[in-house]
Amino acid sequence: MKLENYITGKWITGDGEGQKLYNAVTGDEIAAATTGGLDFKKILEYGREVGNPALRKMTFHERGNMLKALAMHLRNHLDKFYKISYQTGATKADSWVDIEGGIGNLFANASLRRKFPNEIFCIDGDSHNLGKNNTFMGTHILVPKEGVAVHINAFNFPVWGMLEKIAVNLLAGMPAVVKPATVTSYLTEAVVKEIIASKILPEGALQLLCGSAGDILDHVTSQDVVTFTGSASTGLLLKSNPNILRENVPFNMEADSLNCIVLGNDVTPEKPEWDIFIKEVRKEMTLKAGQRCTGIRRIFVPENKMEDVWKAIATSLAQTTIGNPLNEKVRMGSLAGQTQRNEVKEQVQKLLASSQIIYGSLDSVDVVDADANKGAFMSPVLLMNEKPFDAKEVHEVEAFGPVSTIMPYKKLEDAIALSKLGKGSLCSTIVTADHKTARQYVTGAATHHGRILVLNNECAKESTGHGSPLPLLVHGGPGRAGGGEEMGGLRGVKHYLQRTALQGSPTTITAITNVYQQYAAGKDPGKHPFTKYFEELEIGDQIVTEKRVITSEDIDSFADLSGDHFYAHIKTTDFEGTMFEQQVAHGYFIMSLAAGLFVAGYEKNPVLLNYGIDELRFTKPVYPGAEIHIRFTCKEKLLNDKRVIEKPEDFKRGDDIDKGIVKWLVEMIDETNEITGVATILTMVAKQKQ
Repeated sequence: MKLENYITGKWITGDGEGQKLYNAVTGDEIAAATTGGLDFKKILEYGREVGNPALRKMTFHERGNMLKALAMHLRNHLDKFYKISYQTGATKADSWVDIEGGIGNLFANASLRRKFPNEIFCIDGDSHNLGKNNTFMGTHILVPKEGVAVHINAFNFPVWGMLEKIAVNLLAGMPAVVKPATVTSYLTEAVVKEIIASKILPEGALQLLCGSAGDILDHVTSQDVVTFTGSASTGLLLKSNPNILRENVPFNMEADSLNCIVLGNDVTPEKPEWDIFIKEVRKEMTLKAGQRCTGIRRIFVPENKMEDVWKAIATSLAQTTIGNPLNEKVRMGSLAGQTQRNEVKEQVQKLLASSQIIYGSLDSVDVVDADANKGAFMSPVLLMNEKPFDAKEVHEVEAFGPVSTIMPYKKLEDAIALSKLGKGSLCSTIVTADHKTARQYVTGAATHHGRILVLNNECAKESTGHGSPLPLLVHGGPGRAGGGEEMGGLRGVKHYLQRTALQGSPTTITAITNVYQQYAAGKDPGKHPFTKYFEELEIGDQIVTEKRVITSEDIDSFADLSGDHFYAHIKTTDFEGTMFEQQVAHGYFIMSLAAGLFVAGYEKNPVLLNYGIDELRFTKPVYPGAEIHIRFTCKEKLLNDKRVIEKPEDFKRGDDIDKGIVKWLVEMIDETNEITGVATILTMVAKQKQ
């Protein structure tokens, strides 16, 4: 049987016999994969011409809800995915990380829609006033690129590797061509078949290549984005493609790296952090049979604790049952295939030039319910290197399997220096209960690591662990790790967006961005904005309130009411040497007064509640006798999804009301027409169509 490629809207098998794929546990042939005869140029053109326009027409909220719907759909097919995943050598726990972790990534990125406007593009960062008369300004906008995201993925996570990447580019508004590693592409194909069958994504949003990537990189353009996960050597080869360089194609690489864990000198066997450290090392060596780009390859331990630590790790590894992942007793399955096992053994041989095996074997492994020779099984291997500053292999050679090397350090400065010899890593962990040790390590080692976990008894129960990238945090690392930044919440999405500086008048920029810019012309709302439903409000709806004279008695009363008797608010204060000329009004009093001026009467209206205040600044002192009025403008409208209630007892008042969030620019202005304070307030406003 041949795997199918999903390209140009059709499922197609490639020409030729292709690469044979095997069950990693039994050694039986499963299928063959090939992209022979496919026109990679047309595949990219289809994505640009069909998928890209469809996604670009959708708003961030529509794209986010699309991801959420896709995640919910895939959850209904978990049993099918797990059944196939076992053939990759993965245990139930391994598969959970890959399958449900990947689906969780869709959910997490779907939730990011709330941080974007209900628009096809967004403003990025602060706006800047560029003219003395407030008629010229600048800001930055982010728009989806007009190309395709080409994802070349690794074999170890055939589901998560795809979903964590497409979640980000789809939210940004770009289609994807996914090329999973061939050896486990049969699992990726099964998931893509469900995605396509769901019809949740617009046509052209996702294409799949099961087999070689062919000459696809020769046809990418500057509007495309290429991502790669795999070995540093392969990444360098792809990144050096002449067309990639000529076209300046964005290339994001996440390469396997020599990640490390450090045991703090404060940790002793009687402390809980000791067991936490041992368990973390064992987990990272055995989960996915050590086939994780974030796996712990180097273990740094105070030299006076070396023997105790390695014996504890060895004891823990010995309790790990290896074999058929379908057997409930098994805690570590096989590698993804015989080729991978052979490569791991070859790399261990290189490490043995300066290290020695202190646990495990390259020649034999005891397995449960399986044939160790037919399946790609391997014993966990713990090596020891007693002179880490003199041995280059341990900092340069990675055995991508259940292999790690333990090494001593004298002082924390040495551990930091050793961590950097890996020349850039995806992640590092320090296990310590001492905050000074944690700070010293983090500030010293952060330059060479994309992520650092500080692990102790306080966070261990909730910690996701050393090797778990999270969708809202950056996943990547400098140097050998590739220099990439996959995911990372909003940062990840921005890799697929073009940032453009936009200049013009505040009124023009407001019209373009649909976000009110300060000093833009306001609109007559026709009636008080608070009497308008969410759908009725227009960006720029503006009222200017009546004036209110500030008196010394007002300031005294607010001081008594609030308990804020700061010296500047007391009229008998000697103001010599202060920043003020006389008694000054509380900034919060002026903000409270502003609410009294712009709030509409006593009658119920569509405004349900005040949701918060952002960016409140007091820019000029307000003294007794000042006349304050408010310019109040509808700044931005944000969708607020109705909460999904699964249990009646979870219902809260207001859950049955359709509503949105409205941002209002509040400008507090005195009798000289100067702004004394500015803020953005947020209100929750009901929709008319209930």
